[in-house]
Amino acid sequence: MDWSSHFPAYVDTDPNKTNASGARKLVKDVEVVDIGCGFGGLLVGLAPVLPEMLMVGMEIRTQVLEYVTNRVHALRQQQYHQQEEKTSTPTPTENDKAIPGGYQNISALRSNTMKFFPNFFGRHQLSKIFICFPDPHFKARKHKARIISESLNAEYAYALRPGGMIYTITDVEEYHRWILRHFRVPREGEDDEPEGEEEERIEGGVKELFERVSEEELRDDPCVKVMMEETEEGKKVTRNKGNKYVAVFRRKKEPEWP
Repeated sequence: MDWSSHFPAYVDTDPNKTNASGARKLVKDVEVVDIGCGFGGLLVGLAPVLPEMLMVGMEIRTQVLEYVTNRVHALRQQQYHQQEEKTSTPTPTENDKAIPGGYQNISALRSNTMKFFPNFFGRHQLSKIFICFPDPHFKARKHKARIISESLNAEYAYALRPGGMIYTITDVEEYHRWILRHFRVPREGEDDEPEGEEEERIEGGVKELFERVSEEELRDDPCVKVMMEETEEGKKVTRNKGNKYVAVFRRKKEPEWP
């Protein structure tokens, strides 16, 4: 993967440092992924919260991706001019809103995550994966198109480093229960089996790879606040006074061979 066009501010200055495809290397790897990034609200909200991390959004809709790309480019230009004004003006004004990183640490690309997610990231490369308000695909025959499943969760586990986190949020309670079932970590009082349907289980599944993060820990996580308040879907649910169901899972260490 050639990341140099996505994060030009982080391209290694040594022209001899290239990857297997001959593309210029970055000084750091992409660590955060927003699957189905939509119009980029999460990326823009996280940019100042995680200024030292490179973040990419994955979106399948061409026109939506074009909007996000233009949005990021405009924010970078705005920040560049604000930084110039800040350095040339002895006393910065109150309107100076330059943020650390200047939105150089976010980008987006077009991809079908269900098919090509492992093509972009190496083993244990990522520290955070966000899946915000995914398409619920309500009809049972469309459940195979849901972005969370045991097979896809195994791919996420491959790319996540031990201690890495998967953040999920939805306004559909049934989908929330689906998420818990497919990470195999329901809490007390929550059903582990689907209602009225049989599912094909992968032997062992991802049960040994993830643990659910406690609510106490989530209250101190700024990423959860951004996920709930800064995404376009999150704002829509707030306006409609709907519910938001959050579940975060931590990648465990690899199980030891017997």
